Amino acid sequence: MASDKELSDFLKSVEKRAFKRTAYAVRDDDAALDIVQDAMIRLAEKYIDRPAAELPLLFQRILSNATMDWFRRQKVRHAVLHNFSDFEVPDGDGDFDVLETLELLDDARGTESAADSVSRAQMLQLIDAEVAQLPARQREAFLLRYWEELDVAETAAVMGCSEGSVKTHCSRAVHALAKALRAKGISP
Repeated sequence: MASDKELSDFLKSVEKRAFKRTAYAVRDDDAALDIVQDAMIRLAEKYIDRPAAELPLLFQRILSNATMDWFRRQKVRHAVLHNFSDFEVPDGDGDFDVLETLELLDDARGTESAADSVSRAQMLQLIDAEVAQLPARQREAFLLRYWEELDVAETAAVMGCSEGSVKTHCSRAVHALAKALRAKGISP
């Protein structure tokens, strides 16, 4: 059973990433904040009797379900379903990895000039915008694997799909990001 402190510490550690992930999905900061708060409340109310080690996967699943519930409500309210899977699926070749670029940027952060800092911030905004343009399932797999650092099996459990689907979604996301970033002049 997780203690109040363990639950509080866990929620503090995931709040920003959860908000960002949800904001990417719903494209509305206010709605994303509501969804994340609802997911946190559900976790605290219904799963406090679970061990602290189970909280990360439970929370990710609750957050995914809460996001899907939001979309269902929006569909009923507006009679419009946003279909994020209509984006072109790139064939992408090459082995550019956006995460390696981000790691290099993080390593250089302590010694950078003001101009470099601004340039890095602009680059991160470009990356942020490109991640937001990924199809929903690719974006979800990418964020769970690389931001939340879940392994393939955990990501599959959260997304409710097979491990092979997770690998496919992640691969397509990385290739799409690499292609889009190369087109904007960002290379490894």
